[in-house]
Amino acid sequence: MADEQQFIENGLQRSQIDEFFQEELGRAGYGGMDVAKTPMGTQIVLKAEKPGMVIGKGGENIRKVTTALEERFDLEDPQIDVQEVDEPDLNARIVADRLANALERGWYFRKAGHTTIDRIMEAGALGAEIVLSGKVTGARSRVEKFNRGYIKHNGEPAAEIVDEGQGVAVMKLGTIGVTVKIIPPNAELPDDFEIHEDVDPEELVPEAVEANEAEGVEELLEGEPEEPEDAEAADSGVEAGADETLETAADDDAELDEEVVEEVIEAEVEAEDESETDADADDDTDTDDTEDDLDELEEDVEAEAEELVEEMETDADEDEDEGGDA
Repeated sequence: MADEQQFIENGLQRSQIDEFFQEELGRAGYGGMDVAKTPMGTQIVLKAEKPGMVIGKGGENIRKVTTALEERFDLEDPQIDVQEVDEPDLNARIVADRLANALERGWYFRKAGHTTIDRIMEAGALGAEIVLSGKVTGARSRVEKFNRGYIKHNGEPAAEIVDEGQGVAVMKLGTIGVTVKIIPPNAELPDDFEIHEDVDPEELVPEAVEANEAEGVEELLEGEPEEPEDAEAADSGVEAGADETLETAADDDAELDEEVVEEVIEAEVEAEDESETDADADDDTDTDDTEDDLDELEEDVEAEAEELVEEMETDADEDEDEGGDA
């Protein structure tokens, strides 16, 4: 059998065993399990809020569970070890079952959610989140979230540090899914840091101290060169001379600016005069041209009129001659 197929089968068997324990040991406060296969058999560590209910009177219940595991899941010599949960309010599996039972008993979802998450934070958790999804109050399903503190949703911390548990509340309108996420009090997150006050650096980071001594950083910082008085006086004299040169340069620039402005104004006045004279000359030439054109038009009109008169007279004479002959 391929390794990938073996991994899938092991994961499926693990989830089925977990569901079996949830059904059989739900009333005892089942809080999860750990399975390890050894040469002597299969070692199973159960976490429960009430270990006495898991074991039963005289070990009767635990023997029945062991027999069921051998028959249903074909486990070789299963050995079950029951451990009591130190703080049930910090176990996500137990908290989810409690909240689901409270909803089934008729608790209002908002009161149940706030009460549960407050108990988690009072137990010392760094952060917690409760998600209720389903027909919470009416016929339409929705999602309600309750958050406190600091919680991780992705990455390695979410998989390794965050404790997650699910539960189901069976209501008249339908089922409500309950998801609880808890970060335990002693969790070490990758973005945590701590400030140490009044501590000798050589005790915490001796390597860094040795590196600084080798490079001589402290000596460079302590031995800063002092500027001599003569240099300061020379700098002040240079600054004073620079200020004087700047003032004289500013005066010269002001005089030059005035001269340039006067030259520009004179050039503009001369340009305006030339443009006016050119415009007058253009107007005179335009008037002469228009008068000549008018004279030519009048001569043409008179010549055309004389031609028309002559044609009319010749036509009249011809008409008289034709009438006399008749």
